[in-house]
Amino acid sequence: MYLIFDTETTGLPKNWKAPITDVNNWPRAVQIAWQIHDEMGELVEHQDYLIIPEEYNIPYDAEQIHGISTQLAQKEGESLQDVLQLFNEALSKTKFVVGQNVGFDLNIMGCEFHRLGIQTELNELPVLDTCTEKTALLCQIPGGRYGKFKLPTLTELHEKLFQTPFSEAHNATADVEATTRCFLELIRRDNYSSLELERDDQYLKVFREKNSNTIEKIDLKHVNLKKESKKLKEKEQKSKVTDKQSSDSGKTNLTDVAFAHLHNHSQYSILQSTSSVANLVQAAVKDNMPALALTDTGNMMGAFVFVKEILNYNKTAENPIKPIVGCEFFVCDDHLNKKVKDSGYQIVLLAKNKNGYHNLAKMASIAYIDGFYYVPRIDKNIVKKYKEDIIVLSGNSFGEIPNKILNIGEKQAEDALLWWKDEFGDDFYLELNDHKQENEQHINEVLVQFSKKHDVKLVATNNTFYIEKDDSVSHDILLCVKDGEKFDTPKGRGRGFRYGLPNDDYYFKSQKEMKDLFQQVPEAIINIQEIVDKIEIYQLARDVLLPKFDMPPEFYDTEDEKDGGKRGENTYLKYLTFEGAKKRYPDLTDEIKERLDFELMIIENTGYPGYFLIVEDFIKEARKMDVSVGPGRGSAAGSAVAYCLEITNIDPIKYDLLFERFLNPDRVSLPDIDIDFDDEGRQRVIDYVINKYGANQVAQIITYGTMAAKSSIRDTARVLDLPLHDADRIAKLIPGLKLKNIFGDDDKSKSKVKGLRSEEAENVTELINISEGEGLDAETINQARALEGSVRNTGTHACGVIITPEDITNLIPVATAKGTDMYVT
Repeated sequence: MYLIFDTETTGLPKNWKAPITDVNNWPRAVQIAWQIHDEMGELVEHQDYLIIPEEYNIPYDAEQIHGISTQLAQKEGESLQDVLQLFNEALSKTKFVVGQNVGFDLNIMGCEFHRLGIQTELNELPVLDTCTEKTALLCQIPGGRYGKFKLPTLTELHEKLFQTPFSEAHNATADVEATTRCFLELIRRDNYSSLELERDDQYLKVFREKNSNTIEKIDLKHVNLKKESKKLKEKEQKSKVTDKQSSDSGKTNLTDVAFAHLHNHSQYSILQSTSSVANLVQAAVKDNMPALALTDTGNMMGAFVFVKEILNYNKTAENPIKPIVGCEFFVCDDHLNKKVKDSGYQIVLLAKNKNGYHNLAKMASIAYIDGFYYVPRIDKNIVKKYKEDIIVLSGNSFGEIPNKILNIGEKQAEDALLWWKDEFGDDFYLELNDHKQENEQHINEVLVQFSKKHDVKLVATNNTFYIEKDDSVSHDILLCVKDGEKFDTPKGRGRGFRYGLPNDDYYFKSQKEMKDLFQQVPEAIINIQEIVDKIEIYQLARDVLLPKFDMPPEFYDTEDEKDGGKRGENTYLKYLTFEGAKKRYPDLTDEIKERLDFELMIIENTGYPGYFLIVEDFIKEARKMDVSVGPGRGSAAGSAVAYCLEITNIDPIKYDLLFERFLNPDRVSLPDIDIDFDDEGRQRVIDYVINKYGANQVAQIITYGTMAAKSSIRDTARVLDLPLHDADRIAKLIPGLKLKNIFGDDDKSKSKVKGLRSEEAENVTELINISEGEGLDAETINQARALEGSVRNTGTHACGVIITPEDITNLIPVATAKGTDMYVT
């Protein structure tokens, strides 16, 4: 006997390798169907049961696949205990368990048996699977791992065997019928050996004689589960419409209520947004918004530029804007676990003040330093540790609560809500999105219910990735650049599809548009001002911080400990300077002493003795390690102190060089000493600095590679599938100007174009003429204009190194450099 079975479930497991005893990992069964056939393929029994959801609901996304709603399962289903009992009876009649990719179904039902403590033979019976390397070889569909053919889906196998697909996929009864037909046909075609079937060779011969023709359908009747669920929902919806009509008469007037965008991505969400920080600020200013948040994905790279941009605008603005620094974090189960891919949920955290900013910076740094695995990650323990002065938004559809509503269940989503509420209290808000998507409407309905039940306030956001609605195509092209895809590849999941936002609604909507969208939930607009009022304006620019230099004990001054002075450093610097002067100037004249005293006085008054001590120390060490050190470049060559410390090798007194060009008491700024080390020795000097000050106090400087004019043309051309020779032809028309200047109407752009040579001017004219056409080459140029300047990648500055007086992550967010554990910022 063969028992062929299939299940429909509430979703997929988080960890496919988890044991069936992990009841929180394995989804619930909502339908099971089976058929029992005898040795010759004759139908003996067929059963199909919906299962009543007990203490859980069927998630939205699962319902979209198999059509079984919670309401339908409750109305037509059987208790899990009864179904398991009947399934056990069926198992007692069979010799084999059969299915398509049946390991998943075995785990689902095995876990259900475990939940109720019912003994079963399910996982002891021999298994025959129709999804194997043999059937992959039979179907020969490319795209498998390691260059092999991919394992076929049930539809693909059915089509290969019978030259026709079957239409009722993701209904357990239909799937069982199709699987049975495929299984019996595979036996008929000798796809299973007599050894696998635990039979002698005579059995296969008799089976083929009995089934000499292609296996036919049984043609069982299948209930259209989606239609049945729809009927129940329509009935339920009628009463909701009546309630809605009665409530519409009391709409809140939002005319005088201010709206501000709290969930925005900039170009620092690398290759995910076309919005520059400047354009975001301009859009907020244009619509007279009271505040603006920056919440890039997984990083805070744009925070400094963002705050600076807004504060510069505020200097002359009649209506200043509050900058709100935030980050959309990936919050996973365990950020240290790198054995299982877990990118977690996307949660938006906003800083209320400078302390909140430092907590965000700490979390963003940990996400890269300790938690990076495919994406930078933190977990809830990290959130709890650094939660002070933080506001939490529940996030988009990939946030924990919305995602659990869609994919796991409302009970689990509610449990998640309670955790965030317990930790953040009134600083936790449920985030409503409306991008005209059906799944978001479902999320919003549930979140509104949660809001009322648990007294958690709602806020409306739009999760913006571009400024204008018309920018959606450019943004889609940018996503294709990121993933190496073609624009014409359809959006979706799986082989043959690409990632892309579902529509063009992710733009920076106006206040009026947002108010119109959320007329039915006015409190989601009103509550935004409450968040804005909680935010303090603060500067991220700060005075220079220098690390404490480790001096010999006799130079320390106890008064420095009391008032933070630099008496000890000044004394030690003077000592080293005059010791060096004895070597540099055998005849130490009064004139030289006066010059040194003057420079030391300026250094003391400007507060930079530590800077000279630090530089002198690692240059001295570099020479000890036989690293070649340059003689000194730039204005530092004008310092006699630097010469005596052997930081430079040029005598400024001999060549009458001015110290004031290097360090001017009337224009105090950090000294700039250009130091050259040979390429091979540079890293040894950096390693020395790391060992001396600590790896957590040293970082290299991050760099941002942006799309230049020609590269934006080539990237766009590849995505739009413009022939390579056409892309090259267009790129070669571009002179050494940006596209925004070539097509710009401002005086600066016109002046640059006017200054071109005649040949370059002719190329520019041709470029403009092409862009005004209607072909793919015109589309390429016009879309490239929108992508020009986008951050394409990050890198590490070859020489720039930062040393801080304490753990650098206490001051600014950091990431890690590729191929090394060294911090970059």
